[in-house]
Amino acid sequence: MKKVFLIVGLGLTLCTQAQNYLHQVLILNEGYFDYNLNQIITPVTVGSYNPTTQTYQEVSTINNMRFASDLIIDGNAYYVAADSKILKYDLNAHSLIAEVNCPGVRNLAISQGKLIATRGEYLTTYDSYLHVYDANSLQLIQAIDTLVGPKWAAQNIALVGDKAYIAVNNGYEWGNEKGIVGALDLTTLTYGNEIDLGPEGKNPDNLMVYNGNLYTVNNKDWSGSSVSEISLVSGVANTVNLANAGTGCGTSALRDDKLVYQISMETTLNEFDMSVMNTTGPVVGHQVNYYELAQEPVSGNFYCSETDFFSYGTVHIFDGTNTEISQFAVSTSPGTVVFDVRPSVGLTEINEGLSVYPNPANDMVTVNQEGEKLVYALDGTLLASSKEQTLNISSLAPGMYVIAVNGQKTTIVKQ
Repeated sequence: MKKVFLIVGLGLTLCTQAQNYLHQVLILNEGYFDYNLNQIITPVTVGSYNPTTQTYQEVSTINNMRFASDLIIDGNAYYVAADSKILKYDLNAHSLIAEVNCPGVRNLAISQGKLIATRGEYLTTYDSYLHVYDANSLQLIQAIDTLVGPKWAAQNIALVGDKAYIAVNNGYEWGNEKGIVGALDLTTLTYGNEIDLGPEGKNPDNLMVYNGNLYTVNNKDWSGSSVSEISLVSGVANTVNLANAGTGCGTSALRDDKLVYQISMETTLNEFDMSVMNTTGPVVGHQVNYYELAQEPVSGNFYCSETDFFSYGTVHIFDGTNTEISQFAVSTSPGTVVFDVRPSVGLTEINEGLSVYPNPANDMVTVNQEGEKLVYALDGTLLASSKEQTLNISSLAPGMYVIAVNGQKTTIVKQ
């Protein structure tokens, strides 16, 4: 019998061996702080988008923080870098688990049970721009001071093996921007092996790993932009210029085998081929000035956020052909989009001959085969069973479920 892996309602067909599904998309809304009034107008929030039901809700508000700058997922928790704090939340209940003060925190990464945090702030100098915490308790393990660590403000982090690569840009001191990538050994917690990106590679904002190399998108002195390729074998950096304008807040991302980026204040989305280190042209279908770009790893859909930084936020979703398939409103300044991908325990084999209708459904559904019907959550948890031909699913929360009959399986979407 022919078998397919079909996610109903999303128009997405995956292979029968697919092991993961997109559970939710977390959006970090940075809010709006009026520096003239010295007042928080819109607070920092975290929102959750359900890709199955295509619904969005705010799940956490972080009060008294002027802004936020990063969100990462690790295990059953997510971590937020917000102004002067690092906060840890339960990934399912969205309840606060722990928090720690970290003034000037910028970006986060987790490896080997260690949470790495970079720091930087306008008109502020620190004794340490690189902190390492216990990811479970948020207890500080080591503040790597400027004598042995980065000497200036640091930002993005990329993990490769037992190393955390750190973008050192000093981007908060106008006119004194730096272009350095250093390495933190995650076993010994020693920092070194700094690579100078050269005069055209100053102010690296985004840091990515592709095909065994590091790539940075650089804002230089804010009057131009460039891309640097760094060989992790030789440590040699190659930098090419993009434009005579910056990329704003690092509006760039890896998308399939290309790097896509926008120039500040422009609405054209550009594509950069890393194999030849050159821009290959604009991407059709995009006419909005974006803030954040992120590719979802299961379907390959492309999420792009839009904002005016003081009154609204919108997230647009594009498929692989750059057709906008959905959009949803969020809060102000959606600056980070992160995908909660989980193992699809109950979805390894979907049978074409088994069907459920209507699908999607709100309450009653009919199964086209006789026998005991088993209803599973996507994580494999058995939720209900019945020998009736018609099932009542009204008590289920909105989302996707698996129905199994006589060893055959199919999916259903509860609206």
